[in-house]
Amino acid sequence: MRVIVAVTGASGALYAQRLLQVLTAHEQVEEVAFIMSEQGRMLFAHELGINLSHRRPDLKALGIDPAKVTAFHPKDLTAPPASGSARYGAMVIIPCSTHTLAKVATGLADDLIGRAAQVMLKERRKLILVTRETPLSLITLRNMVAVTEAGAIIVDANPAFYTHPQTVQELVDFVVQRVCDQLGLEVHLLPRWELPQKDELLRRS
Repeated sequence: MRVIVAVTGASGALYAQRLLQVLTAHEQVEEVAFIMSEQGRMLFAHELGINLSHRRPDLKALGIDPAKVTAFHPKDLTAPPASGSARYGAMVIIPCSTHTLAKVATGLADDLIGRAAQVMLKERRKLILVTRETPLSLITLRNMVAVTEAGAIIVDANPAFYTHPQTVQELVDFVVQRVCDQLGLEVHLLPRWELPQKDELLRRS
């Protein structure tokens, strides 16, 4: 599998970092194309204290093996992700800002992230938007409906608590595992939901 990972300016740099770590370590992933918007670059600096360049990001600073990663400048519309013939199998925008969501919903392809997203939709390939925003305006809700009708998948950055998380990392892993589920990749970062045994339910009652 060849996957595009794009990072935009919504809060949630930890989600992007962890997904990149998981994808580059997965045996089924051959290549990861990595694109940061300028706001995404600022996000890494603000939330993680890591300054990355667009063309030659120091991925080792994120705890990522760069061997499988090819970085592209967000303004380079000649890069492979801008063409359907490059045959990337899927794209994840993580985190996905409402600004980027609006661009995808309206077909605006003024940078490589927007163009790559449109390529995924026109080629009927998997496009996953990991949004992180609250509360949601009517405009944002309508944009979510529009991208869903066009074939994209919204995976809200909304961790569950039935796994009894003890750390922030476990909350991050829940969302990343759900993204990998949508990519069709088998990962085991956290226990899956199972119905509690009858005796445990009685004990809780």
